[in-house]
Amino acid sequence: MSSSESVEAWAGGSFGERGVCVLAGNPGIMTLDGTNTWVLREPGARRSVVVDPGPLDAAHLDAVAAAAGEVGAVLLTHHHADHAEAARAFGERVGAPVRALDPAYRLGSEGLAEGDVVEVDGLAVRVVATPGHTADSLSFWVPAEAAVLTGDTVLGRGTTVVAHPDGALGAYLDSLDRLHALAAAREVSSIWPGHGPVIGDALAALEFYIAHRRSRLDQVEAALAVLPSDVAAEELPRRVVEIVYADVDPVLWGAAELSVRAQLAYLRR
Repeated sequence: MSSSESVEAWAGGSFGERGVCVLAGNPGIMTLDGTNTWVLREPGARRSVVVDPGPLDAAHLDAVAAAAGEVGAVLLTHHHADHAEAARAFGERVGAPVRALDPAYRLGSEGLAEGDVVEVDGLAVRVVATPGHTADSLSFWVPAEAAVLTGDTVLGRGTTVVAHPDGALGAYLDSLDRLHALAAAREVSSIWPGHGPVIGDALAALEFYIAHRRSRLDQVEAALAVLPSDVAAEELPRRVVEIVYADVDPVLWGAAELSVRAQLAYLRR
């Protein structure tokens, strides 16, 4: 889920020695060019790992199956339908377990949690807990590529929505710091996102994300200072949006309001 419109064309493709992005045909204001389904495979290996099968769209799933071949595991970054709707159907189709933080989205007995390592035919995928966009958001670090798959936590273009009340800004800021530490330690150099193009400079992107969130918090605090004190609580988020997001297309104000609600909750903590 994104708060930015598509600007440059993005069509997926191959990245590094282990990554293939199959772009779903679900473009939109909140999905940019569509959902990125990632197929990961160790060079020369028989089985692959599929991350976020995406929407329940037959043509997309056919393309993912063709790229993936034999699948050892299906992983989910989070539960939103544009990433997870097809997970069970795809897992059943290829005979592979679906692993997710939320038990409701699993196929099989194994879940996913911080520190887990998913190994398939020599490929190692490390699980990094990155809640904030949603409570169940995970990122997947592929050390052999110095890449991290971020789902909606970091997008290839624009910034993401903290989906209040499921998402939480404090958790999101902590998650950005966690990813920033990996990038600063040079363990991650590129970001393979859930929407939009691959980011070649992970450290710069994460520094931008962190600065952007801090700036938005300052703007929200400034808006609160100028709004009348008697604004009704149910009206306050939209009134803040009208000030802070005045330069943003109003079609995105609904998503912006979710983030403002998260920001207000963070400031009240």
